[in-house]
Amino acid sequence: MKKRVAVLGSTGSIGKSTLDIIRDQNDYFEPVLLTAHKNAAELEKLKQEFPGARFVLGEDGLLDAISSSCADITVNGISGAAGLIPSIAAIKAGSDLALANKETVVMAAPLVYALAKEKNINIIPVDSEHSAIFKLIEAHGRENVSEIILTASGGPFRNYPMEKLKTVSAKEALAHPTWNMGPKITIDSATMANKGLEVIEASALFGFPPDHIKVSIHPQSIVHSMVRLKNGAVYAQMSNPDMKLPIHDALTWPETRPSQSGITTYGSLDLESLSLSFEKPDMERFPMLGLAYRVLETANTTDPLLPVVYNAANEVAVEAFLGGKISFLEIFLLVKYVIEKSFPKNKDPLDIETILARDREARDYTKEIIRLGVANADI
Repeated sequence: MKKRVAVLGSTGSIGKSTLDIIRDQNDYFEPVLLTAHKNAAELEKLKQEFPGARFVLGEDGLLDAISSSCADITVNGISGAAGLIPSIAAIKAGSDLALANKETVVMAAPLVYALAKEKNINIIPVDSEHSAIFKLIEAHGRENVSEIILTASGGPFRNYPMEKLKTVSAKEALAHPTWNMGPKITIDSATMANKGLEVIEASALFGFPPDHIKVSIHPQSIVHSMVRLKNGAVYAQMSNPDMKLPIHDALTWPETRPSQSGITTYGSLDLESLSLSFEKPDMERFPMLGLAYRVLETANTTDPLLPVVYNAANEVAVEAFLGGKISFLEIFLLVKYVIEKSFPKNKDPLDIETILARDREARDYTKEIIRLGVANADI
């Protein structure tokens, strides 16, 4: 029997890669639901190709479609906080979740995992870094791992002097050297907010405190992450920078299944041609990463919803940068300011309503600071 697959965000980069895998292994996978945020033309093409699936454009009817899709596994490729409620809908429907939407875990890990346990479903990470850690921990045992090492390409500005960062354009920031991603994630890679979110996500996914999660700059993007065992040995997962492999691994988990066309479909490595390097991240050039560590530490002690604020303020700031309203360096200044001005209400319940309210509050405040002018704020 074919595995029934729902693809949320089917016209985005994750969705397109997922559909390539479904095409490649159509004897094993059957798409039952394909959704898109606003790309009606692309969704119309998919209707011709996959007539047996259900299609949803926009938010209207999305949650009902997820609930009634009868998917065995749902790939959530929706970008940003908008992916949280669809993730919850998929879990409630009893579908395993192949999770490319890191905000689901960053914003609501305790709720999401409690619900997954209640529904007896699996959450399999799709981000290449967390997919790598997931497989490495599975291979070596959580109890034997002392440290997670997340790799980062360093983005397009890895070697830029600080002075030059003041004037970089959105076009320059969107020119990622190794990955082909959507605009929001590409900007997050340039600021390393994406890696900051991944540090927060890794802590929630695998139960490691911030001082046991390291980041290493690895420009070639061949080593997707590593674990250091308690005996000191370091084990790495290596593959070409292609999201098809982690998506394929999530779709076929717990099996390790070959692709129908052979391993070259997902870019097997030519080891003899490789030259790999690693370096410590420059926290001055990438302050969003250091800020994420501080947010995670605070979340573990006094304010568990502070990652919600970090994510919300960053999403608004990135949109403002792409729209020419703020500069590249002002992304960090804005997010830091909003976090410092964010105060939790006493004994906030960790329920979905409180999480969404904190998200809205942070977004509204960030937008107001942008409206008034970042330079005029006391930052």
